[in-house]
Amino acid sequence: MTDKVYPAAKQAAANGSTVGPNPAFPATKGQLYGATRPAYRPTPTRKRSRRGCFCACCLWTTIVILTLIFLAAVAGIVVYLLYRPHRPDFDVSGLKISSLNLTAGNQLATNINLNITARNPNKKAVFTYNPIAISVTTEKDGIAVGNGVIASFVHGTKNTTVLKASITSTGQNYQLDDVAAGKLKSDLKGKNGVALKLKLDTKVKAKLGALKSPKVMIRVTCDGIRAMVPSGKKATTGSVSNAKCKVDLRVKIWKWTF
Repeated sequence: MTDKVYPAAKQAAANGSTVGPNPAFPATKGQLYGATRPAYRPTPTRKRSRRGCFCACCLWTTIVILTLIFLAAVAGIVVYLLYRPHRPDFDVSGLKISSLNLTAGNQLATNINLNITARNPNKKAVFTYNPIAISVTTEKDGIAVGNGVIASFVHGTKNTTVLKASITSTGQNYQLDDVAAGKLKSDLKGKNGVALKLKLDTKVKAKLGALKSPKVMIRVTCDGIRAMVPSGKKATTGSVSNAKCKVDLRVKIWKWTF
C-alpha cells in the first residue's frame, strides 16, 4: 500500500527554507503598518502653572515701578538744574499782647496780634498757600496759649508779604488743670515774660512756568519769642529779636506734572 502525498506537505526547498502559504492579495492594513507595532500615544502637553504667571506679573510690575521712579528722579534733577527752587522763609516780625492771663477758674484769656513776614527767594517759582492754622504754646511746658488762622494767599516771585493774625483762646480747650495753671502763673510773673512757640501748618503747591507740583504739607516752627504780660489796658510789645523759624516740608521728593 503506498502513502498518499498531499500538496500542502511539500518538501523543503533546495535552500533549506520552508515555503509557507502564499500571502493574501491585496495586503491588509496589519501587513502594511505592522500588526505588532504599539499604538501611538501622543505626549501630553504641560500646562503653565499659576505660580509661574504670578512670578512673571510680579517681575514686570517691579520693572515698571523702578522705571517710573527713575524717570521721576531724572525729572526732579532737570527741574532743579533749570530753576534751582528754594524753600520760602518766614520770620516773626511783630507781636502785641492785649491780654494774657488766667481767670479764677483757671481758664486762659488770650488776645495777641501777630505779624509773620514771608519771603519767596525764587525768581521763577510761585507758591500758593492754603489757609494757615496757627497754634501758640509756651516753649517750656507746651501749654496751649491760643490759636488763629491766616487766609490763603499766592506768593509771587521775589516777593515779601507780611501776614497778620489774631491769636485768641476761648472755650473749654483752654481750661487748665491745677498743675498747668501753676506753671503758667509762675512764667507770667517772670521778669523776662513768657517764652512762646509758634506752629504754622498748611499745604502749599509750587508753579515753575508750565510745571506744577501737587500740594504738600508744610510746617513752620518759630521759637525764641518773649511775651510780656500787659499791665492795665495798654498792650505790650513782645520781644522777637531772637525769634527763629524753621520750615519743614513733609514731602521730601516733589513730583512735577505738565
